[in-house]
Amino acid sequence: MTDPAAKQHVQKRAYYFNDNNMLQLGERTLIMGILNTTPDSFSDGGQYVAVEAAVEQAKRLLDNGADIIDIGGESTRPGSQQVSVEEEIKRVIPIIEAIREQLPSAVLSIDTYKAVTAERALRAGVHIINDIWGLQYDDQMATVAATYNCPVIINHNRPTANYDALLPNIIADLKTSIALAEKAGIAAQNIWLDPGIGFAKNYKENLQVMQSLEQIVALEYPVLLGTSRKRFIQQTLGLSAQEVIQGTCATVVIGIMKGCQIVRVHDVAAVKQAALMTDAIVHV
Repeated sequence: MTDPAAKQHVQKRAYYFNDNNMLQLGERTLIMGILNTTPDSFSDGGQYVAVEAAVEQAKRLLDNGADIIDIGGESTRPGSQQVSVEEEIKRVIPIIEAIREQLPSAVLSIDTYKAVTAERALRAGVHIINDIWGLQYDDQMATVAATYNCPVIINHNRPTANYDALLPNIIADLKTSIALAEKAGIAAQNIWLDPGIGFAKNYKENLQVMQSLEQIVALEYPVLLGTSRKRFIQQTLGLSAQEVIQGTCATVVIGIMKGCQIVRVHDVAAVKQAALMTDAIVHV
C-alpha cells in the first residue's frame, strides 16, 4: 500500500510561532484535535459552546495526544446553515482567548473560510488557518495568511460535485488555490493541503480519493487528512458517527501509509495509538 514515492515527498519542517511554540513535521504524524463551538455540528454539536466546557475539552484533547487544537464556529456538515461573521466571532474568540490564557503552550488553528474571522482569531492568538474553501471563497483570506505569515490549510472543495476526471480535477483545483496563495505572497512552507474528504464528493468518490492520496502527497506540500466520523465511514459500516472510531482509525492508517503528515480527528486517544503504530512501520 505504501507508495515508494511518498516517503521522498515527506519533508521535515519546523514551525516556530510567535510565543516559541513549535511544530515539527516529518518526525511523526501530527494529530489535530477537533473543537467545535457550534450548536449543530454533525457529531458533537452543542457540547462545547460554553467557554468552560470548550477549555476542558481542549485540555482533554491535549492530554490524549493532540498536537493542534482546531477551533470552529460554523458547522460544515451537509445542509448546515451559514452563520454571519459576527456570530462566528462571538462563538470562537472568547474560547480562543480562554485557551490561550489557560493553555499557553497549545498550538491552535481556526476553522473558517471568512477572512475577517481568521484575522480576528490570529490576533487572539491562533497560529494556523484551516480554510475549507481553499482560499477561493473570500478573496482576502490569502492576504490575511500572507500578512500574518502563518500556515494555511487549503482544503479541496467546489460548489458542485461535477468531475470530468476525479483526481485530475481535484489536483487542478488545489493548484488553483496554491496559485492564489503564491500570488498573495504566502511562503511555500506555509501551504498545507487537504484532499477534502466529504466535501463535494459522493460515497464512491471519497473512497477513490482515499485510494489515491499519494497523488496529492506528490504535490510536495504537507497533507492533512480529515476523515473523522464522516458519512462515508458511517455508510460503509452501517453505524452512527459516534460508533465509527475503528473505521476512522482505518482511514488514518491508510492516509499515513500514503504520506499524509497530519490527521484531523475527534477521537484523539484512539487515533494517536493507531498513528504511533503506523509511524513505527512507515518511518522504520
